[in-house]
Amino acid sequence: MSRVGIVVIGRNEGERLERCLRSLERLECEATAVYVDSGSSDASVAFARSRGCRVVELDTSTRFSAARARNEGLRHLLAEQPEIEFVQFVDGDCEVAAGWIPRALEMMRASPETAIVCGRRRERHPEVSVYNRLCDLEWDTPVGETTACGGDFLARARPVQQVGGLDATVVAGEEPELCLRLRRAGWRIHRIDAEMTLHDAAITSFAQWWRRDLRTGHAYAQATAMHGSAPERFRIRENASIAFWSLALPLAALAAAPLTRGASLALFAVYPLQVARIARRERRRTRSASDAWVYAILCVVGKWAQLAGQVKYLHHRWRGRLPEIIEYKGAPDGI
Repeated sequence: MSRVGIVVIGRNEGERLERCLRSLERLECEATAVYVDSGSSDASVAFARSRGCRVVELDTSTRFSAARARNEGLRHLLAEQPEIEFVQFVDGDCEVAAGWIPRALEMMRASPETAIVCGRRRERHPEVSVYNRLCDLEWDTPVGETTACGGDFLARARPVQQVGGLDATVVAGEEPELCLRLRRAGWRIHRIDAEMTLHDAAITSFAQWWRRDLRTGHAYAQATAMHGSAPERFRIRENASIAFWSLALPLAALAAAPLTRGASLALFAVYPLQVARIARRERRRTRSASDAWVYAILCVVGKWAQLAGQVKYLHHRWRGRLPEIIEYKGAPDGI
């Protein structure tokens, strides 16, 4: 464990950061923790210092991104302790499960070609809203070798450095982009059957959920702009799906309506059929009927939010502007 470092990133996480840092104290290990703050206006920095964390405050004159924060945390860790071999990245709105790091290290020892190990991230309050519940379902992905991870993961520090770290210009979906470059370099990504983190999405309104899906669309568009022409055709399928369901299909139905005396409007019946198809698929994954239908409905409705994210990215690119972080949470109670 002396070769493990922990990088926590956050911005105005309030009591969520408090729970995160206290969870690290319960890990019963000597891993060095660094907290990287992206311009918080609450007491996050003071609280992190009070818990004995090393604190890195990002320069506010440069655009923030989670990727930039993680890179700075890793750089700071290795500058102070070059012997660190593994780094656990964790978002400030997550609590790390007590047995997670030893389980992840077991996988690393058993598979020297593995660069990243992730586990099961769960939502803290899935019962509070359908949107929180959707997040919990979204993170329940298959165990085994995979192509990508989310924001919480244990990584070998050197491979991450060797591929250039996370791309600080990517404001959402930066972890799958890193995983793509690691896989190109011959490394593997694994998800194991182990509790990893407890996340507090705090999504209680449709507007928050819409903005989160908008961020997803932005991430897909930027990913394809960066790597779409490569052999992996990165995120092309996801972008095509968004364009079909949210734009091509409704435009075709409406455009053909005058010529078909309205018969083409029957194409809109495809949407409830698609919802039913997704719900059936989710039921086969042993989800409850209510979870399957909620997941299916929001997956289909979310295509329009994701389209807005695609447009947002393309607009910024057309104007030659760098992307900006897209936040969907309100500020929690302060610390």
